[in-house]
Amino acid sequence: MKEKKDKIDNKKIEAKQEKKAKKENLEKEKKSSKFIETIKKKWLIDGTMTCLLVLIIIAIFIAINLFMQNLELAPLDFTEEKLYTLTDESKEKVKDIDKNVNIYFIGYTDDDSTVDLAKQYNKANEKIVAEAVNIENRPDLANKYGIESGSEGIIVECGEKSKVLSSSDLVTYDTSTYETISIAEEKLTSSIVSVTSDRIPKVYFLEGYSEFSLSQNMNYLNMYIENEINEIDTLEILSVGKVPDDCDTLVINTPSKDFDDVATKAIMDYIQSGGNILWLNAAITSQADMPNVNSILATYGIDPFEVGIIRETDTTKMVSSSPDLIFPDIQYATVTKDLYNTTGVVFVNATKININEDKLEELNVEKTDLLLASENSYFRTNFNIQSNTASEGEETGTFVVGAELEKTIQEATEATESAEATSSITSKLIIYGENYFISDYQLSSNSSYGAIQLAYNKDLVLNSIAYLVDREEDITARKDTGTVTYTATESQDTIIRVIIFAVPILIIIVGVVIWQIRRRKK
Repeated sequence: MKEKKDKIDNKKIEAKQEKKAKKENLEKEKKSSKFIETIKKKWLIDGTMTCLLVLIIIAIFIAINLFMQNLELAPLDFTEEKLYTLTDESKEKVKDIDKNVNIYFIGYTDDDSTVDLAKQYNKANEKIVAEAVNIENRPDLANKYGIESGSEGIIVECGEKSKVLSSSDLVTYDTSTYETISIAEEKLTSSIVSVTSDRIPKVYFLEGYSEFSLSQNMNYLNMYIENEINEIDTLEILSVGKVPDDCDTLVINTPSKDFDDVATKAIMDYIQSGGNILWLNAAITSQADMPNVNSILATYGIDPFEVGIIRETDTTKMVSSSPDLIFPDIQYATVTKDLYNTTGVVFVNATKININEDKLEELNVEKTDLLLASENSYFRTNFNIQSNTASEGEETGTFVVGAELEKTIQEATEATESAEATSSITSKLIIYGENYFISDYQLSSNSSYGAIQLAYNKDLVLNSIAYLVDREEDITARKDTGTVTYTATESQDTIIRVIIFAVPILIIIVGVVIWQIRRRKK
């Protein structure tokens, strides 16, 4: 009996709660209906008020957009490789910089993805500020950097130090598809680090012994090196009698005559003190007697260069089916790690580097291969032969066309009771069997091969110098995307704009039309 009574009481309680809920919902519906009726009667009663309501909604929409833009929030990055988001590595490199850095994007707009990326540095370090600049409003920049109206470029500036990047510096190339891959973050980060560095390396070019010099045939290289925040000078060694003490790297271009005794002694002394050398040697077409040049090369275990050029038979290793324009195989090393597994470096009439492997241990030299001609190549010494295949007696196989040789001058010692500890002294030589690849005589930049050459050849030499002057942070660290940067086609861009702008406007128009039809029916 008691259980039956409890069941009845529970049903009554549930009924009361259900009735109360219905009442509350009814009141809410009435309030909502009242609000809608107010809108209909006061705002939609005539066309003027309707238009005013639409304008208010649009104004609210615009205000929200402007507010969100002022917040400068990082863009949402849905790419798997996070191509448009600053990496933790870059944030770590710039977070402790205590100098003001300005990044000016000339000819860019604020909604450009690269500008968005650069603005993210400010989140890691508030001293780094990026902005898109109209050069017409900044005549000071135009005068200082010689920027013309309508041009495009990026200036990374810290006090009196600056680095100028072009849009082509921000991309690398997929040599199988000739599509571009963005390396904007890597270039921007290395530029920030460079302009804020207190140390400026000094690079000297040996003059007087070669047809290649900064003033002849090497103007572009001069500009490239200087833009990497290096101080550049020429060395007339006969006038000073030595390699200057402030020399971080000595660049030697293809000697066309032998070094005299003064130059030979000065260079040997420089090597013994731990100096580093970048040696660029084009193929020679006639034998010249250069005992002093050869003695310096022999210090690192390199035998004299021979008359002849390397030619390819593998069409995938040629440029435009030309056997003497080759894509060397890039080996993995500190200098070349960012070019590894690409076929971008183009060598013209390269020559082989003869390294005497048997003498390296005796000379305390360690060798690292940087570039190799493929196993299908051959070495041509008789230029009268017209065949594009190896003739009888011609050497075939893999040839070294780029190498690093590190010579230990003095071993490191540990401290003892009678003597202090000493660090090791080493001399590094990076040598390439080519000189034209980084000279002013380059493939046409209008061709796809020319674009690749201008990018990769430049990076190879600049990375070599950065390594020799002990600034490995300037060796570009590229993102391993494995994909190419997406660029919308003209038709795709039109569709996107229609979705963003036309669709909302169409919805508003349709809404007004429907309301007018319903109003007339009433």
